[in-house]
Amino acid sequence: MHIAILILAAGSSSRMGVAKQLLPVGDKTLLGISIENAINSKISDIYCVLGANAEVIQANLNHYNIQFIINSEYKTGLSSSIKKGIRHLQSRHYDAILMILADQPFVDAFILNKMINRHKNQPNKIVASSYGENLGIPVVIPKLYYSEFLKIKGDNGAKSFLNKNKSEIIRFKNENLLDIDTEDDYETYLKSIN
Repeated sequence: MHIAILILAAGSSSRMGVAKQLLPVGDKTLLGISIENAINSKISDIYCVLGANAEVIQANLNHYNIQFIINSEYKTGLSSSIKKGIRHLQSRHYDAILMILADQPFVDAFILNKMINRHKNQPNKIVASSYGENLGIPVVIPKLYYSEFLKIKGDNGAKSFLNKNKSEIIRFKNENLLDIDTEDDYETYLKSIN
C-alpha cells in the first residue's frame, strides 16, 4: 500500500501574530516537531504545504528530507492547501494520503502509525480524528475520495465534508489533538513538555 503524509502548514497564523510554524520548541520549531513525527512514522513519502512566509519557513527547514508544495492561494482558507496537496499527489498514484496539521505537536509517530493501521484494515474508509461529536484532521483519505476533497471550500471545508459523510468514516479517538492557535496555547504546550 502506497501512502503519503501531507503536512498542512500554509496558514498566516493570524491569531498568533507571528509565523507559528517557526515558534521555538527547544532546539526545534513547531513545524519541525510535526515533520519529525511524520519522519518517525512508517511512511517515507512526506510532503508539506507552505503558503504564508513560505520562503523563510522553507529555508529554516530545508535540512529535512521532505518535499515542499507552495500554495499561493493560502488566504482563501485551509481547503486551498488540502486541494493543492491532493492535486500535487494525485499523479504520484498514492493509495491514500494521511493529512496532518503543522500545529498539533502531540500527534506523534505512534498515533500516525495507528491511523495507518486502521486504514490498512479498511482501505476504502476514511479514518478521521474524533473530537467529541465532530470529525477532523489528522485524517487518512483513500484515493476513492480525492475528487470529493477537491470540492471543499473555506477554512472548515474538510470538517464539513467529514461530518456530512459519517457512514464513510472510521472514527479515530485521540486525546492528543491540541491545536496551537494562540500565545496561551503555545505557553501551555511548552509547560507541558518541560
